[in-house]
Amino acid sequence: MTLSTQSTTVISVKEFLKLPETKPANEYFNGKIYQKPMLQGEHSTLQGSLITAINGIAKPQKIAYAFPELRCTFEGRSIVPDIAVFEWQRIPLLSNGRITNKFEIPPDWIIEILSPEQSPNRVISKITFYIQNGAKLGWLLDSADESIMIFEPNKLPELKEKQDILPVLSVLENWQLTVADVFSWLSFV
Repeated sequence: MTLSTQSTTVISVKEFLKLPETKPANEYFNGKIYQKPMLQGEHSTLQGSLITAINGIAKPQKIAYAFPELRCTFEGRSIVPDIAVFEWQRIPLLSNGRITNKFEIPPDWIIEILSPEQSPNRVISKITFYIQNGAKLGWLLDSADESIMIFEPNKLPELKEKQDILPVLSVLENWQLTVADVFSWLSFV
């Protein structure tokens, strides 16, 4: 994540949200604006495969839904996780039942995929912010060493590798996925 503005002027989250959207997205936290890195092959493949897998299990049963690059604004921050998973009953809806455009609550599960140019500490800071504000689960994928760091409320982070089974939301209790399963999606042979 690189700083997208060199200005020393501090703006509020409300002022940030009035700025035009950028590609890749800008995020606002700790009083600063950061631009997410542009997706590359591994990142894009993992993101798409995880979203497809989660929604393939969760959407037909209406128990959860995975959103790519969804802006979540709450507690004075506006962050765009790589994948935001909401349990079905927590998806913000309009009075007519249609999904709202603005999400002002944390997701139940946040998934971040580390890009080579990203600061791991800044990404970990984002995940822990979500956990401290109501998220039930966080994953940080690192394709360089094929590991996934797990974040859960009131627990120390835990590193998962190879055949370790990954924790998922309790509403997906019958779904099992290993670290090796996730990183196998990078192979096209």
